[in-house]
Amino acid sequence: MADRPAAHNPLHMDATITAALRKLVDDTVHASLSTLHKGAPALSMTPFAVMPDGSGLVIHVSRLATHTNDMLEHPQVAMMVMGQPGSSESPLALPRLSLQGLAHPCLPDDSAYGAAKAAYLRRLPDSEELFSFGDFSLFTVTVQSARLVAGFGRAHAISAAQFAQAFAASDNDQPLGV
Repeated sequence: MADRPAAHNPLHMDATITAALRKLVDDTVHASLSTLHKGAPALSMTPFAVMPDGSGLVIHVSRLATHTNDMLEHPQVAMMVMGQPGSSESPLALPRLSLQGLAHPCLPDDSAYGAAKAAYLRRLPDSEELFSFGDFSLFTVTVQSARLVAGFGRAHAISAAQFAQAFAASDNDQPLGV
């Protein structure tokens, strides 16, 4: 009698996929940020950290940058985290994570502000001075869906719940990417 497949767990991600996701995010401190600017796609770059609960990313942006106003007007964004050039033999095999999410200002009186700021400064301690600049503010990007390419022919759809599970903090496991 053939073995029956195990019941599908929508939160379960293979350990190798989780490890590849976490390594890519941990090794890369910046991401491309795509916003809608005057009706057209616009692309910029921003450093990022992962929220401690794994719900998404935190970015620290200036109001002088067009992407900040874009996010305020149209919170739907896309981001891409890409492995370093030379980390694979072919550009097609570069590890990369693309995600779609909703960007929201994270103001000092927001309940998530302390955790967001701490995660960002843990990852990017040299940016602490920017928190004293009046035009800079935190945004959180809540992950809606993601796609990990862990190498040529190794693409994986990742749900928001799977992303959160891969990065959620626990007592014994400091999340990568923060």
